[in-house]
Amino acid sequence: MPSGTVDEAPVAAGTMPADTMRSGTVEDTPAEEAPAAEAPVEQAAAAPGAEDRGGALDEAALEAIFRAARTHNKFRDEPISDEALHALYDLLKWGPTSANSSPARFLFLRSREAKERLRPALSPGNREKTMSAPVTVIVAYEPRFYDRLPDLFPHAPDARSWFTGNEAFAAETAFRNGTLQGAYLIIAARALGLDCGPMSGFDKAKVDEEFFAYRGWKSNFLCNLGHGDPAGLFPRLPRLSFGEACEIL
Repeated sequence: MPSGTVDEAPVAAGTMPADTMRSGTVEDTPAEEAPAAEAPVEQAAAAPGAEDRGGALDEAALEAIFRAARTHNKFRDEPISDEALHALYDLLKWGPTSANSSPARFLFLRSREAKERLRPALSPGNREKTMSAPVTVIVAYEPRFYDRLPDLFPHAPDARSWFTGNEAFAAETAFRNGTLQGAYLIIAARALGLDCGPMSGFDKAKVDEEFFAYRGWKSNFLCNLGHGDPAGLFPRLPRLSFGEACEIL
């Protein structure tokens, strides 16, 4: 199967050794069963203008964000400005997370020097498209996200203590909600006119050592950003039908 044609979810830390990495693209965020003790999902705050949000998006917006959007393997040689990256984060940050924990961290690699630091960690099938993309985002998460809960979730003064005594619960919450925010990144990018190429074919240990050793962040998946070149697209892959993937009780 050609590189980049496999739809696969981001791989949790420690579940894919480097010697079993394979090139792949992520088009769907993994759904996980929430633990009974999961904190309530809260919106960070009402986004500006939320009270005037109105009804459903029109068909053109739905096409751009979902139905017509593709996972891109080639991008046009068009730079992405600082302003565009700020606008991207300022949109995706409004997506809800558990207890407004906001554990995701995003490292935008745009310079040639930064991309070269990433190159050794990429699986062979992902190197060319990543090195040529205008921006590659390392979607990561902060394991100690709970240290910011006094600021982010002030109406529960003891929220930090929910996680400090339960390392497994904290790790699960960070990964799940960081992955959610990675999905918000993709949706926000498409809404702003950017194309995405998410993927999980890389050595997480190398990425964490190279970029996050002094921060303590953990990498989740990568996402190339830019204006896609249709010449690099593979045929559209099928999706499961409602009857195959859903059940109404």
